[in-house]
Amino acid sequence: MNELAPLDAHCSGLLARLAPAERRGLARRIANNLLGSQAKRIAAQLNPDGTPYAPRKSPLRNRKGAIRAKARRQMFSRLRTARWMKAEVTPETAVVTFAAQVQRMALVHQHGLRDKVNRRGGPEVQYPERQLLGLTPPEIEAVSDVVLAQLSRG
Repeated sequence: MNELAPLDAHCSGLLARLAPAERRGLARRIANNLLGSQAKRIAAQLNPDGTPYAPRKSPLRNRKGAIRAKARRQMFSRLRTARWMKAEVTPETAVVTFAAQVQRMALVHQHGLRDKVNRRGGPEVQYPERQLLGLTPPEIEAVSDVVLAQLSRG
């Protein structure tokens, strides 16, 4: 999943000329931009290719109360907050990831794996693939704009 390989090949020589502090600042700007756009896309319930997330399984019982209210809630509403979505930066990389406590749950949904419904030994379920993280064409364009703006300054 390296959508930025063409940009990397084109700009790697120019980026090597930047000081490590400048590269880290550039990576921080890229990661923060991606963090915001990823959170907005998760809020819109869209995969990176623009298709909507697979819907939640409908509740088995249709009675008043918690089950119906839970089914109406938007998926991943707390996962996209600053507490759980993190940007990690080095002079060479900019990574948007999830905090350690929720990485497993995010990984299960990202790749559509089997997992237990809860930690206390609930039933095992096959989750549909819902790509939480991934680059869209506008995000790739935004990254290249940030890189080119930095290179034109230096």
